Amino acid sequence: MSPEAEKARREFLEEALRQDPNNTFARYGLALELAKSEPAAAWIHFEFLLLHHPEYSATYFQAGMFLMNQGRVEEARRVLSTGVEVTGHQGKQHAQAELQAALDDLDERN
Repeated sequence: MSPEAEKARREFLEEALRQDPNNTFARYGLALELAKSEPAAAWIHFEFLLLHHPEYSATYFQAGMFLMNQGRVEEARRVLSTGVEVTGHQGKQHAQAELQAALDDLDERN
């Protein structure tokens, strides 16, 4: 993707959040965008979602992977474990299996 398209996407997500700070989709998308170049800013958005929208199950996998990539292994383990529980309560078996696989992989590495 071109730098111009990435900038436009980021600006769109930032504007969506200015209009509605509880827009989970925009916040999640912005966290993913920022994870590439601004990890501290990305974590602010992941953490907001985990704290204020714990039912937004997509966050757990991406936040867990983000934390693993940052070397924050214990935090990643906690996020992924919570995600396994949340998706289990929601009946999202596929998401739960992905989270469990990531957790198992993390446990095997560390």
